[in-house]
Amino acid sequence: DDMIVSAGYNIAGPEVEAALLSHPDVAECAVIGAEDGERGQIVEAHVVLVRGVAPDAMTVKRLQDHVKATIAPYKYPRSVKFIAALPKTQTGKIQRFRLRTEKIN
Repeated sequence: DDMIVSAGYNIAGPEVEAALLSHPDVAECAVIGAEDGERGQIVEAHVVLVRGVAPDAMTVKRLQDHVKATIAPYKYPRSVKFIAALPKTQTGKIQRFRLRTEKIN
């Protein structure tokens, strides 16, 4: 469930999440596989930024470059979505299925 297959590569979601969480601008994140016609799936990151960080194209590039430098470059998130909060259960577990099925802002 946490494995993303993109253009024939197996990418572990938790590894990408750990790379993103090591960036000082990221408060929380969750990574899912998003359907893609060309690659099968792409890595899609849902990111909660630290207060005061702009949710703009420069931040997307900074986070993508950070992941490329931290783990294998092909594992970087091709899609980055900034959200106010991650959907969680009452016990605090991230509900990744909701990121796949709902438009969360």
